[in-house]
Amino acid sequence: MQKVYRVEQLTKVYPKGPTAEGYPTGVTANDEIDLEVAQGEILGIFGPNGAGKTTLVRQMAGLLRPSSGRIFLFDHDVVAKPAVVPRYAGYYNQIAVGLESHKFREVVYGTGRLRGQSKAAAQKQTDSLIQRFDLKELADRLVGKLSGGERRLAALLSTFMNYPPVLILDEPTNELDPVRRRLVWDYLHELNGQRGTTIILVTHNVLEAEWAVQRVAIIDLGKLQAMGTPGELKRLVEDTVRLEVRLRSGQEEQAQDFLARIPGSIRLRLGVWQITTPKREASTLFSTVIERLGFETLDDFRLITPTYEDVYIKLTGKRWEGNDGRENTTS
Repeated sequence: MQKVYRVEQLTKVYPKGPTAEGYPTGVTANDEIDLEVAQGEILGIFGPNGAGKTTLVRQMAGLLRPSSGRIFLFDHDVVAKPAVVPRYAGYYNQIAVGLESHKFREVVYGTGRLRGQSKAAAQKQTDSLIQRFDLKELADRLVGKLSGGERRLAALLSTFMNYPPVLILDEPTNELDPVRRRLVWDYLHELNGQRGTTIILVTHNVLEAEWAVQRVAIIDLGKLQAMGTPGELKRLVEDTVRLEVRLRSGQEEQAQDFLARIPGSIRLRLGVWQITTPKREASTLFSTVIERLGFETLDDFRLITPTYEDVYIKLTGKRWEGNDGRENTTS
C-alpha cells in the first residue's frame, strides 16, 4: 500500500528566548519521531495536552520547520519544499478562522475557489456542506458575529473544500455541540469510505475518537510511545479492568481510608475513586467494595474495559492529564 506520509527522525526544539506566535522556549516538542501513514487510512495521534501532537502535524503541514529530520508527502520533501503540501492536504488547526468581515458561506466558498474549484463546483460543495451540517441559519451571518464553535465550523468545512486526498485535523470537534460532533465523525467516515481520503486525526479526547481510527500513535513528552491498531495496543492491557466508584455527598471521609488501601486505587477528585485490577479479581473486588461501603455510601459505580488511556498509563506510568502545564502550541 502506498505511503502518503513518511516521517523520519523528526525533532523540533523551540529555542530559548522570545519567539513568534508565543511558542514555549527551550522545549523539545518532538524527539526523533518515526512514523508512516498509509493511503486511505485513518490515523489517530493521541496524547495529553502538551505531548507534542500539534507541533508534529504543523511540521507535516509545512507550517513549521523541524530542527532535524525529514518529512515526505507522496515522496515530496516537505522540509525542502513546504509549498507542496496544499496540493495534497487540507489542514485544520485549533485556531478559529479569521476573515471576520466575511459571511460563513463566503469563507467556505472562497476556500474552494482558492483550491482551484470552478465557481459552480465550489458553490455546489458549499451548499452541500451547509445542508449536511444543518447550518442554514449561519450561512449568511458574518464570521465575526459567530461563537467560537461556529467559527471553528467555518474553518473545518473550508478544510473539506475540493476534497483534498489528505486531511490533517487538529482537535476538529473542540467547542462543537454533541449533534455536530456526531455529524463530523459521520462525514469523515464517509470521505474515507467513499473517496479513500487519508485522515490524520489529532486529539486528546480518546474516548470520543477511539472508535473512529484504524491505527493509533500515542505521543507523550515529544516521543512516540507506541503505534499500532486499536487491537494491538489494547492487548497490552487486556487483562485489566477499572472499577470507578462515586460516593454520595458527605461520605468521602468515612470511605477514603478503605479505598486508599486497595491496591491500584486512585482518587480522581472529591468523591470519585478509580481502582485498576486484573480481570480475574474484578468480581471479588466489586463484592468487597459493595459489602464494605454499602449502597447508602455509594452514589454510582461502573466497570470500565481497557481504553487508550490505560495503554498510556501502562507505557508511561502516568495518568492521562488534560494539561501538563505546557503551552497548547505543543499539544
